Amino acid sequence: MRKLIWSKTFVRTLRRALRRQLEISHQVEEVLRILLKDPFTPQLKTHRLKGKLRDSWACSVGYDLRLIFDFVKQEEGKEDDIFLIEIGRHEEVY
Repeated sequence: MRKLIWSKTFVRTLRRALRRQLEISHQVEEVLRILLKDPFTPQLKTHRLKGKLRDSWACSVGYDLRLIFDFVKQEEGKEDDIFLIEIGRHEEVY
């Protein structure tokens, strides 16, 4: 089973985002649940990034909130884990 790996940067930026907008907590929870089940669900608008983040992926958490993550290889035959890198508004994370 796939699992989430939380980076210190992700935890810090998530706390900051929740302080600004507490109402996004349910959106973030739902996106993380969906991300675990199927990271490429059309609802998430998951896409590969370019430039300095070219090996990473992003998905939408509402209108202007993005979640940046990487896939982490596990043992042969198991699903890749998801390493959560950062969360924030579009202009903050790209």
